[in-house]
Amino acid sequence: MSNEAGIATTAAEPAPAPEPLPHGIGASLPHADARAKTEGTFPYAADLWAEGLLWAAVLRSPHAHARIVSIDTSHAREMPGVRAVVTHEDVPGTPRHGRGVPDRPVFASEVVRHHGEPIAAVAADHPDTARMAAAAVIVEYEVLDPVTDPEQAFEAEPLHPDGNLIRHIPLHHGDPEAVGEVVVEGLYRIGRQDPAPIGAEAGLAVPRPDGGVELYLASTDPHADRNTAAACYGLSPDQVKIVVTGVPGATADREDQGFQLPLGLLALRTGCPVKLTATREESFLGHAHRHPTLLRYRHHADGEGRLVKVEAQILLDAGAYADTSAESLAAAVSFACGPYVVPNAFIEGWAVRTNNPPSGHVRGEGAMQVCAAYEAQMDKLAKKLGLDPAELRLQNVLATGDVLPIGQTVSCPAPVAELLQAVRDFPLPALPKDTPEDEWLLPGGPEGAGEPGAVRRGVGYGLGMVHMLGAEGADEVSTATVKVHDGIATVLCAAVETGQGFTTLARQIVQETLGIEEVHVAPVDTDQPPAGAGCRGRHTWVSGGAVERAAKMVRTQLLQPLAHKFGMSTELLQITDGKITSYDGVLSTTVTEAMEGKELWATAQCRPHPTEPLNAAGQGDAFVGLAFCAIRAVVDVDIELGSVRVVELAVAQDVGRVLNPAQLTARIEAGVTQGVGIALTENLRTPRGLVRHPDLTGYALPTALDAPDIRIVKLVEERDVVAPFGAKSVSAVPVVTAPAAIASAVRAATGRPVNRLPIRPQAAVVTAQ
Repeated sequence: MSNEAGIATTAAEPAPAPEPLPHGIGASLPHADARAKTEGTFPYAADLWAEGLLWAAVLRSPHAHARIVSIDTSHAREMPGVRAVVTHEDVPGTPRHGRGVPDRPVFASEVVRHHGEPIAAVAADHPDTARMAAAAVIVEYEVLDPVTDPEQAFEAEPLHPDGNLIRHIPLHHGDPEAVGEVVVEGLYRIGRQDPAPIGAEAGLAVPRPDGGVELYLASTDPHADRNTAAACYGLSPDQVKIVVTGVPGATADREDQGFQLPLGLLALRTGCPVKLTATREESFLGHAHRHPTLLRYRHHADGEGRLVKVEAQILLDAGAYADTSAESLAAAVSFACGPYVVPNAFIEGWAVRTNNPPSGHVRGEGAMQVCAAYEAQMDKLAKKLGLDPAELRLQNVLATGDVLPIGQTVSCPAPVAELLQAVRDFPLPALPKDTPEDEWLLPGGPEGAGEPGAVRRGVGYGLGMVHMLGAEGADEVSTATVKVHDGIATVLCAAVETGQGFTTLARQIVQETLGIEEVHVAPVDTDQPPAGAGCRGRHTWVSGGAVERAAKMVRTQLLQPLAHKFGMSTELLQITDGKITSYDGVLSTTVTEAMEGKELWATAQCRPHPTEPLNAAGQGDAFVGLAFCAIRAVVDVDIELGSVRVVELAVAQDVGRVLNPAQLTARIEAGVTQGVGIALTENLRTPRGLVRHPDLTGYALPTALDAPDIRIVKLVEERDVVAPFGAKSVSAVPVVTAPAAIASAVRAATGRPVNRLPIRPQAAVVTAQ
């Protein structure tokens, strides 16, 4: 006979029991929302709706720098269907905001300082009406010459009341008179990259009866955004609530606060729900980008290749406002020498305001820019000394116990030599064949104009490092609650799932600790205690640590009655696969039986050990933990056309402990692919401060055809004893390292210096001698 599913069975041969689902730490547990996202049913912010909904639009400056002579909103207000128009005059509270430094106005009033700065916002009964009304706001400008070169910012007239210099860090370490036998110098430029989130910003604001407002946003730091919004609206924080909606991916601070704030103002003004969905152009103009950076380096080494001294000047273009530029500069200066032992280092770093688009937190900020420069310097040293580039690096790599140029001892695992040896010794990919059917292997693809005889292969290396959590005294704390009732566990934690896999990790932690398979993670809002920003993999550490502590407290509550009954301590009981057993086998029961009729819960915090700001000489224990990565890049370059094809990237990474193998692999591969874009294609061009081609046609992201073979050749699981589970963040360090490795490989193929990212075709062309 057959069952309802149409599978043949007999009474003598019952159908096999289904395989148990993976669970707990170390299992490749799938994302809870993976199916909804792939089927298109996942609720993003752009999908929100409310009764009586109004639509918003924002008027943005068409100039990079101008004085506002007048703003006339009368025509917009008179348009049928328009319910409200707000400008700087309608901001009832603090008129400035900003993630790092509150120096940015909600609406420009006297001066616009960058292309796309908000001037006014409109609410209307139809999105087209809102857009037309925003366009009907008449602004008279006196256009000013923009300051777009960060080197000119030192001498230019102040662009902001706070001045043009945001931060200066002089790092002095060792003997300034030290000199090496061999000296190499270089000047390097890193372009502006956009985080290019999958979905543009969108949100819904709903007024509350108490005079407050609720904001439904894809925020990555809801409590900080709530506090900013409350201050600008002239409300107390408990009158503003942020509910985090589905976040469509984030590799930076996901939401532009200049987008959020007008939304709530319009809802408060109209008394109606207001929705705003930004266009891709508005998204490019509004949110922060990676800092364009100018770097000057001088490396000293002895005759055998050991580093003696590194001198560097690092200039970050912060754009019009400070944002998190001070933090980015600290990372750039601190890691300016890379994961190498440098007994003498003298680094000068500056972050300055210009009239370019604002820069801020983007994955690997500061560390990515300097990695490209110091690895180029290591290639130059190897060439001048006649040494193998990998061997030169191996002579100088950091290890646990070494001292960074900021004076901080590397106390965490630092298996840099092991990582480099792993990628160096991994077999190289086969050379492409000169046959018609393999033309797709050539740079430019099957329709490219290249000739096989002009293709040169290059092999290069990159070693990168990043810090985890905040730095320089940042209070990295997170709070979580774990509740268990009727055999189901619920986790409440304000850690936003941005694609890094926190909700999956939280489920695994509870499954591992309590032996309960069904675990739910509650939606995030600001009624929960704060967990901090979703960046640098910090939620794996602080929020995962808080969940683990809360789950262990519930575990103790569960086991104490049983331990007391049998006259033993809870430490002698263990939970495995949903069963509670004692060390001697006397006690054996299931978690379900032990939980019957009980409701248990606990709240816990995780706060890593404190750090300190860098002092006047750039010294201090500024970082909690470090992560390292080695990448070997293999590229094919058409030396006539300058086109580059990344053939393979071999990756070895120090991960501490693998918590979810599938998720970890995906994060590394995604980070490496992002690095390919930084190396070859991604450059947001801003001539005279104006964003050129602010769309995904003009901004060239790598596609599936651009992604190379990515070989994860080694994952070093040497646990960091101060981190929960011993795990390290994994996403940022391959982003930092891959561009440097690719540039190194292009140098090897062409013999050209390659001192700019992204790599321009002319930089890879080899002219006939």
